[in-house]
Amino acid sequence: MRIILVTGPGGAGRTTVASATALAEARAGRRVLLVSAEADPLLSEGLRILRPDPGADFRREFLALQARSATALDLLGATPLEDAELTELPGSGQFALLRAVRDAAGGDRDLVVVDMPPLHEALAVLALPAQLRRYLRRLLPPERQAARALRPMLAQLAGVPMPAQWLYETTARWEAELAAVQAVIDAPATSVRLVVEPGRTAVDTLRTVRLGLALQGLALDLVVANRVLPAGSPDPWFAALTAEQHTYLEQLRTEHAGTVHALPHLGRAPRGVDDLDLLAVEVGPPAAAPDRTVEDRRAEDGILVWHLPLPGAVKEELSLVRRGEELLLEVGPFRRAVALPPALRRCTVSGAGLVDGDLRVRFTPDPGLWPKTTQRTP
Repeated sequence: MRIILVTGPGGAGRTTVASATALAEARAGRRVLLVSAEADPLLSEGLRILRPDPGADFRREFLALQARSATALDLLGATPLEDAELTELPGSGQFALLRAVRDAAGGDRDLVVVDMPPLHEALAVLALPAQLRRYLRRLLPPERQAARALRPMLAQLAGVPMPAQWLYETTARWEAELAAVQAVIDAPATSVRLVVEPGRTAVDTLRTVRLGLALQGLALDLVVANRVLPAGSPDPWFAALTAEQHTYLEQLRTEHAGTVHALPHLGRAPRGVDDLDLLAVEVGPPAAAPDRTVEDRRAEDGILVWHLPLPGAVKEELSLVRRGEELLLEVGPFRRAVALPPALRRCTVSGAGLVDGDLRVRFTPDPGLWPKTTQRTP
């Protein structure tokens, strides 16, 4: 199954492009599902649409958690909340979208097109499953099975109640759901598509998304330059505007090693499915994820070098800290924890450098751990 995640700055036309792509593939006879909270029914006629429902998701999760903690709430004299009085909290939409993506990937379809939120929120949503799983592992690590068996004795020794069984069960369920979502996001057939208008901020937007995705090990499939004005106008004002736009379009093509697909400006907002036919973008094969490798240089200078592609990264904005089996990276507006490959977890970080968007982290290995070869890491 092919999954395309479509994002871009607010107002760039990502929802329209997502709908047009899904509609074109459906008309070609493929089984297509569009996941979108904003798709216009007039522009998605004949499409199967899955609309995330943050309110329903939040109420379901909250009521389930309330039911599991009913005993503790009774002891505190709390009054349970009812379904009718619950309204979703900020951030509920992100979890509803992730659940919708997971559910869509479990169906029998050829293509799922996901209309993601605007760019920065979309990058945060894509990072959410891995980040939450990391928090859960730290707060309730795998050794919790032993703690569960010893809970009565530990409660007596510590004089405080130990976490109840429902907490472990809830955590395990969340971990399973987050792992399922992350598997969909990280799948080789999943890639991200960026929609921008060719203008002053378009290149900076492209650099931001490439860097944000690279930190998560994800691929940028395609850049869609939307609302491109036609050349050749006799009007000087219009011709100057068009020339400026095409200059930025060429900069996008120079910056992005992959494909930049230009879509025409219709001169109006799309009014129906016939207009969407003019805005369809070919699906094509998924882009390859950034290639992280470990270079064995023990024979030359006694180190291993981990190469992490970070396109667009600036040395002055980069910092990294080793924390256990993770490398905490802060690059520009992003902060991410990247898991070390197993063979590097018993090595010591001895330095790092950034060369042409390639972060090279040097490790001093323990003797006898590594064969002398270059190994790829997921």
